[in-house]
Amino acid sequence: MSNAFDSIKTGLTQAIAHAGGEEVKARIHYPKAIDVKAIRAQVGMTQTEFASSFGISVGTLRHWERGDREPHGPARVLLHVVSKQPKAVLSALGA
Repeated sequence: MSNAFDSIKTGLTQAIAHAGGEEVKARIHYPKAIDVKAIRAQVGMTQTEFASSFGISVGTLRHWERGDREPHGPARVLLHVVSKQPKAVLSALGA
């Protein structure tokens, strides 16, 4: 088999072992915590304005701000970009 296959197989084997509670040599990356309320405050918007501007439901935004849930995937990326360049994101979105 190819080196790529062997590498993927090793990674999957380690992931399965880790999920089962075993110690593995694999590196585990934990994303940084994201403070959605602080990002919204930095942008200077109400919950309704922020949710509407970035395509998030107000209910979801409230859950994120209370800490009941965390944003994942593209929403997490969007929030990180908004925290760094809010005007650029708003401009790109036509807001």
